[in-house]
Amino acid sequence: MAYTYEYPRPSVTADCVVITKEDTPQVLLIQRGFEPFKGCWAIPGGFMNIDETTEQCAIRELEEETGLKISDVRQIGAFSKVDRDPRGRTITVAYLTIVDAPLEVKGLDDAAKAQWFPLAALPSLAFDHADILRDAITLYKSII
Repeated sequence: MAYTYEYPRPSVTADCVVITKEDTPQVLLIQRGFEPFKGCWAIPGGFMNIDETTEQCAIRELEEETGLKISDVRQIGAFSKVDRDPRGRTITVAYLTIVDAPLEVKGLDDAAKAQWFPLAALPSLAFDHADILRDAITLYKSII
């Protein structure tokens, strides 16, 4: 990895896990419209702008990719495996928001689709999103 400064700088992303508060909880996923992992399902999220916090990034990316507007998020954690993103060194901060029931969503921006999935019947997920979702479910269960 080439760089022109003393310390390499990773990219920062933020992801937003949305889970419903139902007897059979569902999670909102997007189908990626572009590489890497084009066509695969993922948690909504993306790269942080230089003038926003990770919370703001997660909320913005969720709206840009699904049309869903939310304002309250709880941090799940930071995910920093060295090889988690094939585009380069990327650290993500993941957030959880809980809604009463599935809301209307659609694939926007770089998301080909947006869809609700029962937690018990999830598709394969891109990147390390299965790890993020596992931690999100643990946090969800501690809140509900």
